[in-house]
Amino acid sequence: MKKLILMTSVILAMTACSNMNNTEQRTLSGAGIGAAAGAVGTAIFHGNPIWGAVGGAAVGAASGYVYDAYKKEQASEYNSGYNAGKNNKPAQAPN
Repeated sequence: MKKLILMTSVILAMTACSNMNNTEQRTLSGAGIGAAAGAVGTAIFHGNPIWGAVGGAAVGAASGYVYDAYKKEQASEYNSGYNAGKNNKPAQAPN
């Protein structure tokens, strides 16, 4: 029970950061969600929740970073099309 309270407080403390850019926020959110899911998953299957949290945090952070790269690419494509339409020019693929 103490471990669960500690992990919950750590996750809440990490998500309280407000001066972060989108990449940092998405990576940290992924790590927090992954840590919680990993800890709960290993606890359900009678494993060590600490190792589950560590593994989940690593996978979650990587997933959050990849998701951020995807969203940036999506925004770049949208802006390219928007600017082409605004200037009455054919859209070109972003570099």
